[in-house]
Amino acid sequence: MTTATPIRPEGPSSDRPADRVTGTLGGAINAGLRAALDSDPRVLLMGLDIGKLGGVFRITDGLQKDFGEHRVLDMPLAESGMVGTAFGLALRGYRPVVEIQFDGFVYPAFDQIVSQVAKIRYRTAGRVGAPMVIRIPYGGGIGAVEHHSESPEAYFAHTAGLRVVAPSTPHDAYWMIQQAVASDDPVIFFEPKRRYWDKGGWSPESPDLPLDRARIMRMGTDATLVTYGSTVGTAILAAEVAEKEGRSLEVVDLRSLSPLDMDTVCRSVRRTGRLVVVHEDTGFLGMASEIAAQVSRECFYSLEAPVERVTGFHVPYPAARLERHHLPDVDRILAGVDTVLA
Repeated sequence: MTTATPIRPEGPSSDRPADRVTGTLGGAINAGLRAALDSDPRVLLMGLDIGKLGGVFRITDGLQKDFGEHRVLDMPLAESGMVGTAFGLALRGYRPVVEIQFDGFVYPAFDQIVSQVAKIRYRTAGRVGAPMVIRIPYGGGIGAVEHHSESPEAYFAHTAGLRVVAPSTPHDAYWMIQQAVASDDPVIFFEPKRRYWDKGGWSPESPDLPLDRARIMRMGTDATLVTYGSTVGTAILAAEVAEKEGRSLEVVDLRSLSPLDMDTVCRSVRRTGRLVVVHEDTGFLGMASEIAAQVSRECFYSLEAPVERVTGFHVPYPAARLERHHLPDVDRILAGVDTVLA
C-alpha cells in the first residue's frame, strides 16, 4: 500500500531565516526593480515623478540616483504617451517598465495597451513581441479621492495577449516583478497599494514558484477562500478567526489573474467541497465570476454548495468615509463562509 504525500501550504522559501531579507512590500518591489536594472542594461523605468521624487509611493526611491536619468526616466503627464513610448522601445529590444501613478489613471492608455501592446505578437504571427511591464498601484483602503482607488484588473485579464499578475507579500513582490521584467510577454503588474507598508521577508536566492502559479497560503478542510493581491491578508485573518470558531478554511492566493492557475484552485475545492471567492473589484463580471464558472464546471460533483462571491459592490468607488463598507472585510468573508456551510 502506498502512502499519499501530505499536502502542505506552499509558503515562500523566505520562511527560512538564514536566507531572508526583511522589509515592506513596497521596499521589496524597489529591491526587485533594482535587481532587474542591475542584471540587464535593456531594462528602463518610466513614469511620472519616478526619478528624483521616487514616485508618489516612493517605490522607485533612489533608483535614478544609482542608475542615472537615461535608465530611470521622468515622463510628462500623459499615460498614453508613456505606454506608447514604452511600446516602441520594447519593439527595439528594450525592456521598459512603466509606472501608472494610480489605477484610475490607466484609462487614457487603455487603447495603447489593448489595441497595440496586447495584439503585436498575434499580429506578427509570433515574430515580434512586446517585453514590457505596466505597473499599476490598485485598490482602496487608503482614503483617497476619485480615480485613486479602483480595481481595473478584469479589463486587462479579459484581453488576450496580456499577462496580469498581483503579488500579496514582500517575497512575491520581490520575485514577481523580476519575473515580469524577464517575460517576453507584456505584463500588467497590479500592486495592492494599501499593502505597500506590510512587512515580511523574501529570499534573495531564487523564486520558489513560476509567475503564473497560485500559492496555497493556508491549509484547511471545510471551505476554500480564493483571492489575490490586497485581500489575501484579509482572507488569512478571516481564516484565523474561523479557526477559533472551529472551522478550517484554506486560503489560495491566485498571484496570476491571466493566465489563471485553475489546477491549484480545483484541487483545493475538491478537498474542501466549498468555495468563497474574495476580491475588491465588483462581483458583476469580475474575476470571481470566471472562477466560479470554471469551478462549477470542473468540480461539479465535488461541490457541497454553490460558489459564493464576496466582492466590492457594483457602484462607482465610494468616497473615503464609505469605503470601509465597500471593501470586503473579515465579517463579510465569514458571512460568505456561513452561506456555503449552511
